[in-house]
Amino acid sequence: GGGLRVHHSRAINAVTADLTAHCSFSGLVSVIIQMMDLAVDSPAASPAVAQKPSEKEDFKLSLITWNVDGFDLEKRPERSIGLVKYLNLYNPDVVFLQELVPPYVQFLKEQLVNYLMIEGGRKGCFTGMLLKKSRVKLVESEIVAYPTTKMMRNLLVTQVIVNGQKLCLMTSHFESCKENTAERLNQLHVVKRRFKCAPDDVTVVFGGDTNLRDAEVTKVGLPATVCDVWERLGKQEHCRYTIYLRPAIRRGVPHLAPDHMALVGLEKLDCGRYTSDHWGIYCTFSAE
Repeated sequence: GGGLRVHHSRAINAVTADLTAHCSFSGLVSVIIQMMDLAVDSPAASPAVAQKPSEKEDFKLSLITWNVDGFDLEKRPERSIGLVKYLNLYNPDVVFLQELVPPYVQFLKEQLVNYLMIEGGRKGCFTGMLLKKSRVKLVESEIVAYPTTKMMRNLLVTQVIVNGQKLCLMTSHFESCKENTAERLNQLHVVKRRFKCAPDDVTVVFGGDTNLRDAEVTKVGLPATVCDVWERLGKQEHCRYTIYLRPAIRRGVPHLAPDHMALVGLEKLDCGRYTSDHWGIYCTFSAE
């Protein structure tokens, strides 16, 4: 499912064990960056004659979505410090967070002053978004209720502008546990309606911890204009059911497409724990 829990994937654990056995934190960062093939943006990869990119080509977006297991904050404050280090390393435009608690939110506000924090709740655990102030302009935000949730879950929605382009950003933590299939279907229907009613000049991105199963996604279905980023980027098993995209479809508006997806948070911290009991996902998009 979309939760990406550390103990739910043998393949990912094998990769983690191999990396942590052979790499320091700085070494692991180098490995991750190589995997992400960021060299394409280096000066050496630039054409011999520098050309100013068009507005369409310059329309890019980077995003991290991560269930941060905020309930463990009091006993393991090192985990929140680890999250901040990863966010400073990747410097994403947008961050979707799940399982936040109020002290965790306050810590992030103090540490990440270059981001605007949008909270999806005030009590218990909830979702949140971090928007890079220099890149993302907030227009409005809203919390959409799931009427039948038993776990205080909801949909956090923001309308933003990036490089002059309109985006609708959504994150959620769907109902957990196998027996709550019916509620997850209800919640996915809410997200589906949001995709369908978005104006055609708006790019819509949804990401989060969905806990979805194959049959649940098939039963609800998604609009033909919506793509599963996991499917578009080669169906890596560990990134499944986590990010959905509906590009703007109006002529003359940049058509956003995913171009990379990778795990973050693979190294154990000095306390012996990972940054979370879930992996984070780093994803980049650019105009086609």
